[in-house]
Amino acid sequence: MGPLHGIKVLDLSRILAGPWATQCLADFGATVWKVEKPGAGDDTRHWGPPWMKDAGGRDTGEAAYYLSSNRGKYSLAIDFTRAAGQKLIRGLAQRADVLIENFRVGTLARYGLGYKDLGALNQRLIYCSISAFGQDGPEAGGAGYDAMIQGMSGLMSVTGVPDGEPGAGPIKVGVAVSDLISGMYALSAVLGALYEREQSGQGQAIDLALLDAQIAALANQGLNYLVSGLPPGRRGTAHPNIVPYQAFATADGYLMLAIGNDRQFASFCTVAGRPELAADERFRANAGRVSNRAALVPEIDRLCRQKTTRQWLTVLATAGVPCGPINNLAEVFDEPQVKHRKMRFDLPHPLAGKVPQVRNPVLYSRSNLEYRDPPPLLGQHTQAVLKQELGLSVSEFESLRSSGVLA
Repeated sequence: MGPLHGIKVLDLSRILAGPWATQCLADFGATVWKVEKPGAGDDTRHWGPPWMKDAGGRDTGEAAYYLSSNRGKYSLAIDFTRAAGQKLIRGLAQRADVLIENFRVGTLARYGLGYKDLGALNQRLIYCSISAFGQDGPEAGGAGYDAMIQGMSGLMSVTGVPDGEPGAGPIKVGVAVSDLISGMYALSAVLGALYEREQSGQGQAIDLALLDAQIAALANQGLNYLVSGLPPGRRGTAHPNIVPYQAFATADGYLMLAIGNDRQFASFCTVAGRPELAADERFRANAGRVSNRAALVPEIDRLCRQKTTRQWLTVLATAGVPCGPINNLAEVFDEPQVKHRKMRFDLPHPLAGKVPQVRNPVLYSRSNLEYRDPPPLLGQHTQAVLKQELGLSVSEFESLRSSGVLA
């Protein structure tokens, strides 16, 4: 069993930040009820192509985006904008340990489904609200997607090619990193609240903003500014605090060189046939290499172009110098290490026979992660869950479905 076996999660979130957190909770063994809008469902169901294909190569209408973050959940199609739907949500909330939502601030409260409403019904409920800007402040009511948060948080100001170089300008990270970071903060916040509840017996509300989460995750770049008073700029693949730590062209491609200390730099110089660089007072220590980056990096660039990427990987691995290839996704999943760690696996799927998945990176020594079910079809479990949890009869279900409350 997973470490969260027995925990019940009411998932009122969609897109990525909330679903990423609830997928992790499902992997850890929690039961997750994913509530979706009848007829439409999670927005990401429609964010394609690519679409999953069935055995005959036909599109199933299930978007890869949706399939990336919803395994292990039970889909309930409930219209909570209507009184009968709100009653069902309240019933599920009374049986849940955790509720996660990411609607605009105040949306659920308008339907009697805010923390004050549901916390009064279930004092042990942990109610996690994920929003663009948080529950208070001048922007609290605003909507926000990952891309605008990447810009507003300062992340894009330190991501991209430096001014004055070809292709200069801010760049969005290639995945929705602000959503993903917020999802992981939500996961850790929920786990912390579950632990605290063991002591107090009480649930609580969690207020998590995408903007706050991304600013917090600026890490060293945030402190680089706060300590120096100088906003850091874009450096392409280069590191602001370590040199050499960036991508270099080789004889046939590229190499990501990630030298983290002076010993590694000296080893690189020896392997490259330029040991005198490590003895140079300008470059002997990392602080000097950072200060004299403009003089050192062209030297490293010339050296790296003398061997192929594979040759560098071989000789630098022997010397204990961290480096790696810059893989595309086909190369990633073909890496021997990735295959050994079984990062890709398949789950059975009712439309396609099977659906590929990327496993949760956590490996426990005793507890198992649970990959029970594929990402669900819209409303696939509505009747079964409501019957089991709320005692909804067949006739009640059919009545609610015919009125459009359920699907």
